[in-house]
Amino acid sequence: MNDYLIATASTADLTSDYLEEHSIPFIRYTYTVNGIVVEDDCKESSREAVYKGMRAGDELQTSMITEPVYYDFFKSLLESGKDVLYLDMSKKMSASFDNAQKAAEAVRKKFPGQMLYVMDTRCISGGLAVLVKNCVRLKEEGKSFDEVIAWGEENKLKIAHRFTVDNLKYLRKSGRVSNGAALLGTLLSIKPVLYVPDGGTLDVVQKAHGRKAALKAVVDSVCHDLSLIDPAGLSVDILQADCREDAEHVRDEIRKAYPMVGEIGISTLGVVIGAHCGPGFLAVLYLCSGRRPQ
Repeated sequence: MNDYLIATASTADLTSDYLEEHSIPFIRYTYTVNGIVVEDDCKESSREAVYKGMRAGDELQTSMITEPVYYDFFKSLLESGKDVLYLDMSKKMSASFDNAQKAAEAVRKKFPGQMLYVMDTRCISGGLAVLVKNCVRLKEEGKSFDEVIAWGEENKLKIAHRFTVDNLKYLRKSGRVSNGAALLGTLLSIKPVLYVPDGGTLDVVQKAHGRKAALKAVVDSVCHDLSLIDPAGLSVDILQADCREDAEHVRDEIRKAYPMVGEIGISTLGVVIGAHCGPGFLAVLYLCSGRRPQ
């Protein structure tokens, strides 16, 4: 049986330390800051600098990864002689997924004796990170290529994504809300609460009045999910974009309600997703019994 690799993209929003520690190859999305193209290096310091810049008025743009870039990435992985499981964000969230599929189909012809599995994860950002970390854990425990894929396909829709953002202008720029809705929401201090349904899109499920109400809505939804499972030892991830105090507050509230949960980690949102959500973004990600809006 061939050994195998688990690979991902910078949009999994894993830290560079984690990726290096577990030898996870990743393809780097690019973003543009005030006209300068930058590769996403997944470093916390880079992420923090970007959000401070955004608060100061920096303009960010992102672009999808092209088919030739994916082709070269996949080819370099298969040249190792190992099978490859590739995990990137939901097909419904990025046209990059179609480019990855086309590149994978082409590169498989050059390596007929090896497997390249491109999963439609139905996850984004930190939810994708939860999927990657669990697949890596299983690999390191000795599970086979097929066993890890089977676990991923069976459990990917059990990864909950609970989000809120602080400024609607970024969702307006990305097309998630209309100009009128963004203006009205800003005037009324409306903070959307979002989640990722089974289809892998990003949906608004609640419109909270004010930041405190939005954070409470996120915590309440997380606690409801945890009430339906045995949460003892469960790892919970919190992503934040220049709102560390809010992230610590959410962490403490979850811990207060469920002291038996495992590690509740806090890290910084990746730049590519952050460009569409802005500073003040906060998300809670974890395995549960199934996705539900509230």
